[in-house]
Amino acid sequence: MAEKFRTMIGGQALIEGILMQGPRKRAIVVRKPDGELESKVMPYTPPAEKHKILGWPVIRGCVGLYLSLYHGVKALTYSAEFYPEDEAQAKEPSRFEKWLDKKLSSKNAEKIVTTLGIVIGVLLAVGLFFLLPTFIAGLIAENVESGFVKNLIEGAVRIFIFLGYIYGVSRLKDIKRVFSYHGAEHKTIFCYEAGEPLTVENARRFSRRHPRCGTSFLFVVMIISILVFSLVSWSNMALRFLLRLILIPVVVGVSYEINRFIGRRSGVLARILTAPGLWLQSITTVEPDDGMLEVGIESLKLVLPEEKGTDEW
Repeated sequence: MAEKFRTMIGGQALIEGILMQGPRKRAIVVRKPDGELESKVMPYTPPAEKHKILGWPVIRGCVGLYLSLYHGVKALTYSAEFYPEDEAQAKEPSRFEKWLDKKLSSKNAEKIVTTLGIVIGVLLAVGLFFLLPTFIAGLIAENVESGFVKNLIEGAVRIFIFLGYIYGVSRLKDIKRVFSYHGAEHKTIFCYEAGEPLTVENARRFSRRHPRCGTSFLFVVMIISILVFSLVSWSNMALRFLLRLILIPVVVGVSYEINRFIGRRSGVLARILTAPGLWLQSITTVEPDDGMLEVGIESLKLVLPEEKGTDEW
């Protein structure tokens, strides 16, 4: 039996749009308020082609996460420009933006704003999902002597906070539409991997939950963090915080390699390991409408390689 085709193409849901990443191109497609589609295509060069070390195992996972965050924030900002909260927001830039435009070129100013957004986002994520669980576990397990048990308690707290955050965000009305575009992205990729023509009717039949989704990757990060952090144990809270920060790149890199390994397989073990991530996608994806599927199809078509099959995972 022939092995099922798996593509390296992946995407991210935006505000009324989808970012799709291919082997050589990156595309953003947004549904404008007037109903028309706005497309933006950019060339892409894999980091390992610029510097071989960036393609090494573990390191490539950290690099990939950073690039996903960087381009994801830029794409979100781009899609948000089509849907300003009010007219004042659409016409009047902030004082900070005016200052940056005055001191720097618009291109450099955009890079600074994007990088600043990533730094703030990463700091909030690290604080919420890594440092806060460490602090809470320290209070709960104050009298527990076993470092292993302390790490298990910390891991349970981390997963509880993560799942609570995902569920809470999913209840927001605007986020539900983003999650619908997330579902459209998955259906479109499934349709393409199945070798069927990219039409709304074909894409609609496929599952909105994909095993190689970023949501599944985040869940793997939560699990791997329990295992990696259990290797080091210090009673001093400040040292525990410091070790967590130092080990985060290791957790991300190892999680990426595991996700990559699992994503290439379809056996019983792979299905068991991907099951939690697929379950989580029941929250982070919503059934899309036909217009959302059109956006997914258009964004995927724009990044397809010229030579068929060169995008194999």
